[in-house]
Amino acid sequence: GFRTCVLTNSWLDDTSWRSLTAALGQRLRRRFHLVLESCRLGRRKPEPEVFSCALEALGVQPHEV
Repeated sequence: GFRTCVLTNSWLDDTSWRSLTAALGQRLRRRFHLVLESCRLGRRKPEPEVFSCALEALGVQPHEV
């Protein structure tokens, strides 16, 4: 089968609207195998390390995607 991943350029939300951001994150986590947020990786897209983290977390090699 297929494994799916979402890479987001997100931030830690400390605004009064943070519950909406959190709700979106929960919806994504229910629908995808993996959700990686740049703010939690200490990286941002398009830095290659973000994609390397995703490949490692999914347990695949670049030629398999």
